[in-house]
Amino acid sequence: MQHGSRWRAAALLLVAALSVGVAACSGTEGAGEGEVSGDAVRLEPVEGTELSKVILSQRAAERLGIQTDHIRLSEIARAGNGGGPATTRKVVSHAAVLYDENGDTWTFTSPEPLTFLRQQIDIDYIDGASVVLLDGPPAGTTVVTVGAAELLGAELGVGE
Repeated sequence: MQHGSRWRAAALLLVAALSVGVAACSGTEGAGEGEVSGDAVRLEPVEGTELSKVILSQRAAERLGIQTDHIRLSEIARAGNGGGPATTRKVVSHAAVLYDENGDTWTFTSPEPLTFLRQQIDIDYIDGASVVLLDGPPAGTTVVTVGAAELLGAELGVGE
């Protein structure tokens, strides 16, 4: 097995294990169509994509320990060829990065309270706890740093 395949397999196992908590929070008994009550997790398909918004009740978000940060702009010095002027780049916490089974990189954004949407990101390089992006959501976007694996499990239906 190649090194990259082992990492992907380990990541999928981690998502499956962590999503058990989401499965426990997904009861919707007593909720009407479109409502989130108690420990509910609701999925809302995003038109034109294979993605779904993950909508949590307040209680479910608390049980999962959801924490967020923001994509920020940072001055990055150019490396190689004697350096050069710094450029402004989008940077996100490494904790906000998820990898899918194909090795593609994603982050969960929070466009509104208790609503989470997986968005693809393109990484230039990783520097410790910071990830410099080539492409992704705009600076200032709220991203999930704790609980993202559980959100992915809920979106993909792991544990059902």
